[in-house]
Amino acid sequence: MYDIIIIGGGAAGLTAALYAGRGGLKALIIEKMFVGGQAATTYEVDNYPGFNERISGPDLVMKMEAHAKKFGAEIKYEDVVDVDVDSIVKTVKTNKSVYEAKVLILAMGANPKELGLDKEKKFRGAGVSYCATCDGAFYRDKEVAVVGGGDTALEDALFLARFCPKVYLIHRRDAFRAVKVLQDAVLENDKIEPVWDSTVEEILGEDQVEGIKVKNLKTNETKDLKVEGLFVAIGVVPNSGLIVKKVETNNAGYIITDENMQTNKFGVFAAGDIREKILRQIVTAAADGAIATYAAERYINENKWE
Repeated sequence: MYDIIIIGGGAAGLTAALYAGRGGLKALIIEKMFVGGQAATTYEVDNYPGFNERISGPDLVMKMEAHAKKFGAEIKYEDVVDVDVDSIVKTVKTNKSVYEAKVLILAMGANPKELGLDKEKKFRGAGVSYCATCDGAFYRDKEVAVVGGGDTALEDALFLARFCPKVYLIHRRDAFRAVKVLQDAVLENDKIEPVWDSTVEEILGEDQVEGIKVKNLKTNETKDLKVEGLFVAIGVVPNSGLIVKKVETNNAGYIITDENMQTNKFGVFAAGDIREKILRQIVTAAADGAIATYAAERYINENKWE
């Protein structure tokens, strides 16, 4: 039996395993595909403390993985199909085996909603982004577009307008869904141009984003916008299907925890993008992982496991 089983090998899961190993705990990470989560698909990272020179997402993830393994973290690449969070001993069933642990840390992450366009996946990291606060600085002095009409989209547009001369804000309706204070700020900003009643029909360019084709849904007219960055802000989906109705989540499916990453089930913690929080970044995921393991260690000690 393991001390801690961590489902998910992103920044949160790897950090949780690192802290477990340093604390003398036996930890297992179960990851479906590859470690790193969204960070592994990020072209460059320049806002992770300690790396003042830009580092690629995959390189940063490799360093995190090596660090966790240095302290004894075990990683198995299997697909989790069920978990028992109600028993004292937590059980994780995969497509290959069944594992038991004293503590379970849920770190399955979240994925941004995509537009479903040709070249969207190809150009991720080469002009297509789903995180303005992560990648916006790479587009200084360049014209960009943001897709969406909610709080995140408007916040992204305002953020990008700090260093981009032009920000197109493309929304499929004729009014934003964001809170009024954000709407007012966007409409008062000369750098931001709303493109109402419109959707992005095509991404232009051969090796990177060179522009987008936009269609007006009321007139069916199309036009090309010359932009070098396309920021998609139409929502994020937590990978919480495995634990819905097993631990408490909000209406969007994010796991609700206290400040110690504790869920509503004893011995079950959550960390990273799958958790209800206001900022989803590599650094906040890592912090969540460290806190979750620290709290898990206290839980184990208080329950006097042999």
